[in-house]
Amino acid sequence: MDIKVFNSQVSKEDILSLAKAGYGDMVKGVVDINKRLLALGGELHADAEQVLLDQGSKQADLWGFNIYPEKTKEEYLEYTSMINIRPRQGNMGRDIKDLNLRSQIKNIIDEMVTL
Repeated sequence: MDIKVFNSQVSKEDILSLAKAGYGDMVKGVVDINKRLLALGGELHADAEQVLLDQGSKQADLWGFNIYPEKTKEEYLEYTSMINIRPRQGNMGRDIKDLNLRSQIKNIIDEMVTL
């Protein structure tokens, strides 16, 4: 499964194509909240995370999520990934618990992803 990095608009067609090439109804993604980049696709969030790390992103800025392009705007985003387990940053589980961080991630994704 290919991983694509975006720094600008991502169309619904791009998301659907990535979903079809992977899990069918879902695309795994990683956001760099500092550089405002999205890495989408791949089998594991860790794969997309590595692509961004190779491009100079910092681990502390990277958070995993899932996009379900056929769901409603209120339900299409899931804040869960193994890469989100960050005891040093106060996130003890796969789900992102910090509501401010969730909001920051959602704002970036909403600005970049057209669904």
